[in-house]
Amino acid sequence: MIGYVFEKVVKPPYVRARRFVGNALFDRRYHVETDGEVSIAELGLSDPRSVRYQPAGVMRLRRILPPREVSEDDVFIDFGSGKGRAVLQAALHYPFRRVYGVELSERMHEIAQRNVETCRNRLRCRDVRLIRADAATFDIPDEVTVALFNNPFVGGLFEAVVARLLESVDRHPRRLRIVYGNPVEEDALLRTGRVRPVRTLRGWRPEKEWARSNAFRLYEVTR
Repeated sequence: MIGYVFEKVVKPPYVRARRFVGNALFDRRYHVETDGEVSIAELGLSDPRSVRYQPAGVMRLRRILPPREVSEDDVFIDFGSGKGRAVLQAALHYPFRRVYGVELSERMHEIAQRNVETCRNRLRCRDVRLIRADAATFDIPDEVTVALFNNPFVGGLFEAVVARLLESVDRHPRRLRIVYGNPVEEDALLRTGRVRPVRTLRGWRPEKEWARSNAFRLYEVTR
C-alpha cells in the first residue's frame, strides 16, 4: 500500500516539479529542447539493450566532474547523447578541446544538432561533433579523455563499448575518466580489472531504486 501511494501520489508531482526546475535552469535559459523522457519505441530503436532517453539533472555533470579538473587538452565523449544536454553542458561550461556526442536514434540526433546550432555562439568549446552511429561499432577517437554514460544501454552492448574504450587506451596510453549516471552495469565495468572508482554523487530520493537511478559515479582507467 505504501509503495502504491508513493508511485501514484508522491512521485508524479515531485518529478513534474523537478522537470520544471530543470527546464527553467537549462532549456529556457539556452532556448533548447533537452527535457522529457522518450521511450525506446519513440526513439525508433529495437535493440533490447538500449534504454529510454532521460536527460541527467542539470547540475549532475558539473558536480561529479568540476570544470577545474578539466584542461584544454581533454576531449569529451557522450555515448547515447540523445538530445544533447550533456554535450551542451560539456561545451558550455568546460575548457574541453573537443566534444563528441554519439547517438543511434535519428530523431534524437536531429534534435541535438538543432540545440547545438542554437547555442553555437555561446559555446566555450566550439569544436562539437555529433555523430549518428552505433556505439558498439563506432571507432572511438584515441584522443578521448572523459567518457560519459548516462545509462544509455546495458548488457553486452555496454561491455562492448567499454572494451573498445580500453582498447583505445592500449593503443594510445593516456589518462581516461569515465562518468556513469544510473550505474546499473557497474559490476561489468569493475570486472575489467582496469577501472577504479574515484567519486560518487549519491541520489537523494525517497526510495532505494529511485535514489540509485539518480546517482553518478566517476572512475579512472588504470593501465
